[in-house]
Amino acid sequence: MDIQKATEAVSSGVPTAVQLESINTQAKARLTAEQVYVFSLRLCDDQVDRDNERFDTAALPGLAKLFIGKTGIVDHRWSSDRQIARIFETQVVKEQGVSYVKAWAYIRRGGANDETIADIEAGIKKEVSVGCAMGSAVCSVCGSEYGTCGHRKGEYYDGLRCCAVLQEPVDAYEFSFVAVPAQREAGVLKGMRVSPALKDLAEEFGVQGEYRALLKEAQLGRQYRKELEQSVVRLFQTLELGTDYDVMHSIVKTAAAEDLMQLRDALEAKTAEFLPAVTQLGGYRAQAEVESGFLI
Repeated sequence: MDIQKATEAVSSGVPTAVQLESINTQAKARLTAEQVYVFSLRLCDDQVDRDNERFDTAALPGLAKLFIGKTGIVDHRWSSDRQIARIFETQVVKEQGVSYVKAWAYIRRGGANDETIADIEAGIKKEVSVGCAMGSAVCSVCGSEYGTCGHRKGEYYDGLRCCAVLQEPVDAYEFSFVAVPAQREAGVLKGMRVSPALKDLAEEFGVQGEYRALLKEAQLGRQYRKELEQSVVRLFQTLELGTDYDVMHSIVKTAAAEDLMQLRDALEAKTAEFLPAVTQLGGYRAQAEVESGFLI
């Protein structure tokens, strides 16, 4: 389901006394209720959007706090003349199985701002998107850091559509009135923190050979990690400890490699203790010697 980030004006547009106190924590000069217009917004939720990305549900409370005090602009154009509103309160709301960040913002009445208020009341300025930075993104299929596995956003695996789950909110920049929210071209505005790609840096500094060597080592490391996880799960099954396969697979996915190696060694030792290897050929020879002695 695509994200719908729409704004809806509150019924009166006049702040309550409590809201006015919160607004005045953002203002330099004290404002009165007659000077401001208040409206509510649905900033972002935990559903898959047009970029085949979604915010992690657990990340929404932290993201909500970061949006307090942030500005509202138009078309994500970061200039002072595009600032039209400011967020003064946020909360996480859950409705019909969907969690989302709800915010309240205010606009100073008068001049050109009255046109903006009229557009909000008329339902013309309605859709919004957000600009923020997230620390990581993981694959919804396997839980690995997105881009390090073979799964791709928008493709289906065992009937499930892959998406990137955005986690660890780092910063919130703004919300913006837009014509179409969550555009594919603007996905970076609500996606991960933008940093130079290692490949680009390698080309810039002329160290492509070192980059390729590191890439090969990383691939080998991921392959070893996968085999290590499979080995631990297989040993648990061999010992018949009653652990569900899916549960064990989920546990080993999040365990550190060093912990997995220790666990594998311990399970191998326990397997050797309870299920010792039997040499069939040696047993046959011993039996033959006894029978020969009896015959003599």
